[in-house]
Amino acid sequence: MKNYIESILKGILIGSIAVFIASNVQAKGLYTADEDPQAWCLAQNIYYEARGSSLADAAAVSDVVLNRVQDTRYPNTICAVVQQGEQHANGQMKRNRCQFSWYCDGKSDWPNDTDSWIKAQDLALSMILYGKYRGITEGATHYHAHYVNPRWAQSFALTGTIGEHKFYRWD
Repeated sequence: MKNYIESILKGILIGSIAVFIASNVQAKGLYTADEDPQAWCLAQNIYYEARGSSLADAAAVSDVVLNRVQDTRYPNTICAVVQQGEQHANGQMKRNRCQFSWYCDGKSDWPNDTDSWIKAQDLALSMILYGKYRGITEGATHYHAHYVNPRWAQSFALTGTIGEHKFYRWD
């Protein structure tokens, strides 16, 4: 009987520790916006643009952001690229007028799917620090979901389709 009670108590303790760890990971992820703001911005874009897609699709979405950072037609930091859009006179973003729609859709930008958030943060760091998957889009600076057909796509060269997205670059 004593061993049975001890095993139940151990199970409760282990379960409590797991819940504590999971809640702290959910609150922080791998790093915070203060610790690495550029990686945070890239991870947010991965999370909101490709969290339900394959690793290749998520890497391609990230590659587009990094390609834009290197292109003189766009801002020169990851956060400035991800947060690019039209603003009101008071500095607030105009709803649905951003380069990446999730950024100004009026919804919270705080990730709530812990596993997907950690994967997005890991991929963002891998791409920034090690150049992992860089070039997967062959220089694309634009993409859209395969189920839409934006007018601007006619003005660019298609580099390919990866996962749920079609990728384009300037001619």
